Amino acid sequence: MPLYFFRISDGRYAGASDQESEFESREAAWTEMTRVCGNLLGGLSRSLKQNAEWQMELLDEAKKPVFRIRLVAESIG
Repeated sequence: MPLYFFRISDGRYAGASDQESEFESREAAWTEMTRVCGNLLGGLSRSLKQNAEWQMELLDEAKKPVFRIRLVAESIG
């Protein structure tokens, strides 16, 4: 089964997990990524600053991005 890693970036910090995760397929990896992201977003949204960005990426075995979910807070005007 393919190995994947999670990486989270919030502007000040970016780091990939050293612990790999195995998923049967890209679709299974996407499903898990959206589940984990959904669990984190409640807490993140309460502390998100204006003009900030948070993102989660799923990396393949070579640590190349496969999927990315971004949350952007923009001040307009």
